[in-house]
Amino acid sequence: MQQHVINTQDLAFQLFELHKTEDLLRFDRYAEHSTETLQAALDLALKVAVETFAPHARLVDEEEPRFENGKVVMRPEVKRALDVLRETGLIAAGQSFELGGMQLPVAVAQMCSGMLKGANVGTHAYAGLTLGAANLILAHGSDEQKARFARPMLEGRFFGTMCLTEPHAGSSLGDLRTRAEPVGDGSYRLKGNKIFISAGDHELSDNIVHMVLARLPDAPPGVKGISLFIVPKVLVNDDGSLGERNDVALAGLIHKMGYRGTTSTMLNFGEKEGAVGYLVGEPHNGLAGMFHMMNEARIGVGLGAVMLGYTGYLHALDYARDRKQGRPFGDKDPLTDQVPLIRHADIRRMLLTQKAYVEGGLALCLEGARLVDEKRYGENEADRAEAAGLLDLLTPLIKSWPSQFCLEANSLAIQVHGGYGYTREYPVEQFYRDNRLNPIHEGTHGIQGLDLLGRKVTMAGGAHYQALIKRMRRSIAEASEIPSLKDNAARLASAIDDLVGATDAISAVRGAGEAERALANASLYLEAFGHVVVGWLWLRQAQAAQVGLDTGGPQTADFYLGKLKACDFFARYELPKVSSLSELLKEVDGTALDMADECF
Repeated sequence: MQQHVINTQDLAFQLFELHKTEDLLRFDRYAEHSTETLQAALDLALKVAVETFAPHARLVDEEEPRFENGKVVMRPEVKRALDVLRETGLIAAGQSFELGGMQLPVAVAQMCSGMLKGANVGTHAYAGLTLGAANLILAHGSDEQKARFARPMLEGRFFGTMCLTEPHAGSSLGDLRTRAEPVGDGSYRLKGNKIFISAGDHELSDNIVHMVLARLPDAPPGVKGISLFIVPKVLVNDDGSLGERNDVALAGLIHKMGYRGTTSTMLNFGEKEGAVGYLVGEPHNGLAGMFHMMNEARIGVGLGAVMLGYTGYLHALDYARDRKQGRPFGDKDPLTDQVPLIRHADIRRMLLTQKAYVEGGLALCLEGARLVDEKRYGENEADRAEAAGLLDLLTPLIKSWPSQFCLEANSLAIQVHGGYGYTREYPVEQFYRDNRLNPIHEGTHGIQGLDLLGRKVTMAGGAHYQALIKRMRRSIAEASEIPSLKDNAARLASAIDDLVGATDAISAVRGAGEAERALANASLYLEAFGHVVVGWLWLRQAQAAQVGLDTGGPQTADFYLGKLKACDFFARYELPKVSSLSELLKEVDGTALDMADECF
């Protein structure tokens, strides 16, 4: 099957040789699976991605959803693709058998979704948001809410959204104004406005279940006064049948740079008597519940960024192999044949950069996925607690590092295509536009940097941060014993030392009461930290590749050699960036912070 979604050798290598996903089958939850059943699920997802999702990716970009006669109208291929997703069970691949799922390990379930994202991120968004909302209800909702809303969502009959942002507040959730009034029967009436609600209105499902943040009348100010509500587009009767239309109105569609296949909406709640809503969890504790969905979404954003970068890389690689242009440097004979673009050194550098970013980003996302399973099912409390802490620490990196550097991979894919890359004749410009959203939604780079440096590094007295450093140094010690990896291990060790030095310097300034200055360059700290972690994962990839070469592993020798070269590239070209960033961070530089508003 001809496809540009994923290198299937890399997928198999990362899942089964690097992250050893089959080891998770020791957990009772996955005992019925084998490597063969996991591979069958992946094969199914790739088939659906290539045959059902990819063919209309350009069509939904060119023909955005529109509002006509009170309804959202979009290309029919979107519904057909989502129907296939429902029929195959892929929409709930990671759920338990009891809930109609395949009960797959998180890494495998995420890759099933990831391949669909790489094929058509706009169409997949409807399913991704639905799964996130359903998981939130399963984690924090009542049994009645699970039955009434979550089950139909996992079955693909209802779709879901998350409604946080308001026109005046943006990412400042503490300033939201949407109100919820109790009416005495256990339900509430909501009034307010939400904006940038992805998949907020459409005709793709029987119902849309909105997860809405709002304030109760007695709510304290700020984020501690926020509650979480289920607000369906159509009310659901006690027997599960659909009732009356709820007081939720589409106020407008937002037209975007990319992600055009996904409706982005402004929604009005309670234009009339008030939108019927149901409290999820405890009053004034809604943000904790919503963060369940938000953190899941952040990991999903990271994987989506990887897959958009990955498909761009594969398109650029094929183009560079097929397109003949120019001659080797020094060949002045116009009668000699032109050579493929891939023969030129600068093209090779750009391709190798893309490979380093997308395959490194994929390793990062799968590391997070494995931690999810270890957090849930680890053999003892200590193992589960360490996995939970590492996952908390890595989540900002998983969201933001691929969003930054796999977007750069998309930019390089355009560059490889030259002038054609800037035209709509080739898809690489769309991949860039689609991916450009990922550094913004579900928390910008700035927010993720503040979360990492301001909260996650110091959580539990810095125990999670120290546990990660310990794991990385352990890998360095192991790799140092392998002659082909000794130099790269030393480069990673130096980068870790630089990062630790920067962390200590920033902590000292923060401890002295200068928190604003300490956190002023949090996004740069995020970048440096991300490079160190991805450098670690590249070293581990190289270790696994060397084993594959030495033992005749399941992948080709060229594949393993490619991994070793990509590790060399990342260590030589990318890790040195940590040193320069760390020098700036150690100074706790305040150039931007100190500049007066009038000087801009």
